[in-house]
Amino acid sequence: MSTKTLLIVAHAPSPNTQKLAQAAYDGANHPDIDINVILKSPQDTQPEDVLAADALLLGTTENLAYMAGLTKDFFDRCYYPVLEEKQGMPFAVYIRAGHDGTSTKLALKTITTGLRWSWIQEALLLQGDWQESFVEQVEELAMTLAAGVEAGIY
Repeated sequence: MSTKTLLIVAHAPSPNTQKLAQAAYDGANHPDIDINVILKSPQDTQPEDVLAADALLLGTTENLAYMAGLTKDFFDRCYYPVLEEKQGMPFAVYIRAGHDGTSTKLALKTITTGLRWSWIQEALLLQGDWQESFVEQVEELAMTLAAGVEAGIY
C-alpha cells in the first residue's frame, strides 16, 4: 500500500503565522505517523497538488472579515479542476483571526460544501491577540488529521 499524502496549504505572511505553518508541518510529521507531508503556500499550490493529496489542512488569516486573498485565489484556481476527483477528501482548517473568524469559517464551509470535502472537526479559530498556545493547537490539529489519514479513519 502506498504512503498517503497530507497537503498543508498555509498562508503565513507574518512570523507568527509562519510558526503556525511550521507547527502544522511538525504535527503531521510526528515520528509515530507514517505519511507524506507537503507544506505549500496558497500561491504555490496547484490543482495537481490537491489531486495528489489524500487530505488537506488549510491555514489562513482572516483579513477584513474574510479569508486571505491568496487563500481565496487558491480556491479560485483549484476548485473546478479538483471538483469531481476529490469529493469526500478529509479536510481541516485553522484560522488566525485577530477578532472573530466566523465569516471566514462560513465562507470556507460554503466552498468546501461545494467541493464535498469532509471536515474532520470544526474550524480551529485562533482569535484575539497572539498566544503561544496557538502553536500547540495547530500542531495537535495536524497530528490528528495525519494520524486519521494514516489509519484510514478519514
